[in-house]
Amino acid sequence: MDPRTLLDILHVAERLKDTTRHCYTSGGRHESVAEHSWRISLMAYLVAENFPEADMNKVIKMCLIHDLGECFTGDIPTFDKTDADRVTEDQLLNAWVITLPEPIRSEWAALFAEMEERKTLESKIYKAMDSLEALISHNESDISTWAPHEYDLNMVYAYDKVGFSPYLTALRDEIKSDTIKKIEEEKK
Repeated sequence: MDPRTLLDILHVAERLKDTTRHCYTSGGRHESVAEHSWRISLMAYLVAENFPEADMNKVIKMCLIHDLGECFTGDIPTFDKTDADRVTEDQLLNAWVITLPEPIRSEWAALFAEMEERKTLESKIYKAMDSLEALISHNESDISTWAPHEYDLNMVYAYDKVGFSPYLTALRDEIKSDTIKKIEEEKK
């Protein structure tokens, strides 16, 4: 890839540093989409030994690019995102991806399609990391930043995304234990 093209791609991706999510960090500031993408990539790297049959390099690539559409739309929390929002984000992302040079264009288009279908082991692992990281972030943030519906959501969210894996189900259970402790501490 020529240097100008690389810089152009990086300048678009840089927007995710300033695109905040509804989650807060443990230090009390809004988390950026870039920080979320970094951490799910780190999670995928750290759990790789539990998935010897998976192409974890592919999973990490999915984690790195999965929210690039938010460069164009901003972050809309999953519980607020409508089908119309998804269509708009997909259209804007696809319009950008088709301008990219080969082989990135084809690779990213294939990865986005695989992530959307969520049938491969790699796409299931990526989606589990995406969902679990949000729960972990909520548990790390001050509970005063939680919306009322997030108390219940933190108890049930993502079980449907981890059910294919005993390891990820156990991780989800640990996250739920942390949620229960956090809620109990608030009551004291």
